[in-house]
Amino acid sequence: MFNILVYLYETYYRPDACPDSIALAKKLSAIGFEDDEIVEALDWLNGLDSYNQQVADVEKSPVEPGFRVYTEAEYSRVGAVGIGFIAQLSAIDLLDWQQREIVLERAMAVDESPISLEKLKIIVLMLLWSQGREPDLLLFDDLLLLDENQEPRPLH
Repeated sequence: MFNILVYLYETYYRPDACPDSIALAKKLSAIGFEDDEIVEALDWLNGLDSYNQQVADVEKSPVEPGFRVYTEAEYSRVGAVGIGFIAQLSAIDLLDWQQREIVLERAMAVDESPISLEKLKIIVLMLLWSQGREPDLLLFDDLLLLDENQEPRPLH
């Protein structure tokens, strides 16, 4: 599934440049992606679109509504390194609190525990892509080059 997400990011500059789901599925199949991967990726993207729409319907607040405590299931799925990575992105204002919640929800939708940092980065990338946001490329490249075995950087 993640190979398909990366392919979409690299192939289509904007999400609205993607063909509809049926045409996209045919194209992905013709390229050589497996049908079960295609279905999983398209379902995951539909979930992302759904949560993006829910966030768009809620009034944007620049201030986080409170302290975020991760559930045991979230901690198990995302892991300490992943939570540290999300906290870094929030601390440098690459993700607001609503985007953080979408990243967590989409990470919970992946059938992997704990999800690898590489895949979590793809989730963040797809979220920003789906919202038409381009982070500062140097900063984002630096974050993407963080070694998975490296400890998260301090937040201060």
